[in-house]
Amino acid sequence: MTQTKTESETLDIGIGGMTCASCVARVEKALKKLPGVDMVTVNLATESARIVLQADGALDGTMDRRLRRTIRDAGYEPRKAYAALVIDNTSAWAGFAPVAWGLLLSTPLIVPMLGDFWGRHWMLPAWAQFALATPVQFILGARFYKAGWHALRALTGNMDLLVALGTTSGWLLSVWLWLTAHESHAPHLYFEGSAVVITLVLLGKWLEARAKRQTTEAIWALHALRPDKAHWLSDEGEVDVPVDEILVDDHILVRPGERFPVDGVLVDGQTQVDESMLTGEPLPVFKTDGTALTGGSINGDGRVVMRVTAVGHETVLSHIIRLVEDAQAAKAPIQRLVDKVAEIFVPVVLVVALLTLIVWMVLGAGFESALIHAVAVLVIACPCALGLATPVAIMAGTGVAAQNGILIKDIQALEMAHRVQTIAFDKTGTLTVGQPQLTRYVGMPGQDAASALAWAASVQSGSEHPLARAVVNVAAAQQLKLSTPQHMTAVPGRGVQATLEGRNFLLGSMRWLQEEGLAQNAWSKEVAALYAEGATLSALAERTASGVEGVLLLAFGDEPKPGAAAALAALRQRGLKLVMISGDNQAAAEAMARRLGLRPEEGEVLANVLPGEKVAQVQKLRMGGRVVAMVGDGVNDAPALAAADVGLAMGNGTDVAMHAAGITLMRGDVALVGAALDISAHTVAKIRQNLFWAFAYNVAGIPLAALGYLNPVIAGGAMALSSVSVMANALLLKRWKIKTD
Repeated sequence: MTQTKTESETLDIGIGGMTCASCVARVEKALKKLPGVDMVTVNLATESARIVLQADGALDGTMDRRLRRTIRDAGYEPRKAYAALVIDNTSAWAGFAPVAWGLLLSTPLIVPMLGDFWGRHWMLPAWAQFALATPVQFILGARFYKAGWHALRALTGNMDLLVALGTTSGWLLSVWLWLTAHESHAPHLYFEGSAVVITLVLLGKWLEARAKRQTTEAIWALHALRPDKAHWLSDEGEVDVPVDEILVDDHILVRPGERFPVDGVLVDGQTQVDESMLTGEPLPVFKTDGTALTGGSINGDGRVVMRVTAVGHETVLSHIIRLVEDAQAAKAPIQRLVDKVAEIFVPVVLVVALLTLIVWMVLGAGFESALIHAVAVLVIACPCALGLATPVAIMAGTGVAAQNGILIKDIQALEMAHRVQTIAFDKTGTLTVGQPQLTRYVGMPGQDAASALAWAASVQSGSEHPLARAVVNVAAAQQLKLSTPQHMTAVPGRGVQATLEGRNFLLGSMRWLQEEGLAQNAWSKEVAALYAEGATLSALAERTASGVEGVLLLAFGDEPKPGAAAALAALRQRGLKLVMISGDNQAAAEAMARRLGLRPEEGEVLANVLPGEKVAQVQKLRMGGRVVAMVGDGVNDAPALAAADVGLAMGNGTDVAMHAAGITLMRGDVALVGAALDISAHTVAKIRQNLFWAFAYNVAGIPLAALGYLNPVIAGGAMALSSVSVMANALLLKRWKIKTD
């Protein structure tokens, strides 16, 4: 059992023995009756249950046992959570033995049937047919009797009950015809029908299991990213220890080509790191002293030492795995309709089979023929595909999304995203880089701007202030020669003053410099224009005998994220309404919007919006029933992300934003917004296709079987094919790729 610590108590328990949607409904019903249980979600594809306890129903030490006992009493086997999904190195043919025995014993029964097409009569003696069919019926088919009996005791039905009733009826009819036949008459027996149906069902379940492993490869690939050992640097030197023993603040050595075992900060060396497992971005990222490292990413060609900052469940990789597991364990809203249908499906089928038997006998077909038609109804109606249709598509969709840097934790968001009509974007950090850049610098008349920039960079060369780093970066890009400042003094909240080459410089805000004596009309035209564009201004001035004289005006602003304009244009081509929400003044917000390709004149800019007002703006956009997505990255975006129909958080943002959003974009790339909508559309399409085929098999198959057009063998094949086709259709999602055009 896995226990997740949240505001309410959430438990995960694996369940063995479920075969169809009716099993899911039965387990949920049994668990919901248990005192202290608030909500239950059972997933057929992951073979697990997620149980949410009531707020006052904290674990008392026996809840685990009571839940497991309830599952066992319902006729199923409680297991470790997600045990059914473990991918190991066993053969692709693992678990095929019962199917092989079924094929071996059934083939001699089928071959004489095929011979009839060429006028050959190779019918085996009745005793031989009995000897071949009976082990299949009662040894290989024992699982159906066991599960069917539990269903009967619970006064419900499931796939196993239908298979057990149908095949047993055929077997008993054959035994009765054999034992009551005259010595001179060789009766037509139906042992082959019962044996082949069981074999086909076993084959279908084996193919399902193989396909199910493929749908869960993404999550277990994430598990495989965690190394077992780490090179711990102890007081005695380097020691290889299990990763589970590593503590926060330990120092770990990572060699070239190895995976970082946990999260940390680089403290010695530099390297290139492959973070594609996190972000989907194939290009390596350069890392140097002080930069963050993520467990599971791959070290390049540098031998580095890291200081551990997070271990165990607190690492980024563990957080990602939990998000994917939560998404795959959840139940899509569309599944609720399926559950309601499944709850009454098997009883209805039993009634239809009984009516088929009665009607055919009334029409004079005879008991033998009427029973065969009723058996065909029971066999083809097995609702395996109905229970798998939705969860396997969700598992495949969330898995391939995670591989491409899109983490989906809210299945309702996945189901809703393709219906989005309006997308609201936070500006800073979402559409823009979120780091100040030196966008313009203007020298006083007669002043060489490049020389003045070198002085400004020299004065700030030792500062870690974001504006100072922006100036130094531009000077470095222009390969300007810097000098070492003397007598540097910081003026908190205002700026810095220093002596450089015998001259006394001041660098700081315009207000401070004007207080120190800078002329009010210095750069007056430029200042007015830049303020209107929303720029942050500072200046370099020199204190001389005649007062404070301006030297260089510096304008700072945010820059659009690379590719943001193209991504917004692609979203507009999809017919979506785009809106940028900003706290900047109208002029500044519109200036940035135009750089991003947005159209302020069409209402695509909402300016002067305070952080607390974002929720109201999102709610206003939702008026008229429009489906709205909100994209943000900051703490102040979290309420708006939760208020939107679909919240998408940039992975470069805060944990608060990512918890509030249903979808997290790990790269912080605006292009992933369109990709998230795309994978939503593909996944929902697969769910609908699967549900169509699952219902179509039964809607078409049951009447055909009742009317006598299908015998039990063909019905069994069609039933097995329905489950396999649903799994195969869902697996097509693994071919999905982010569009790059």
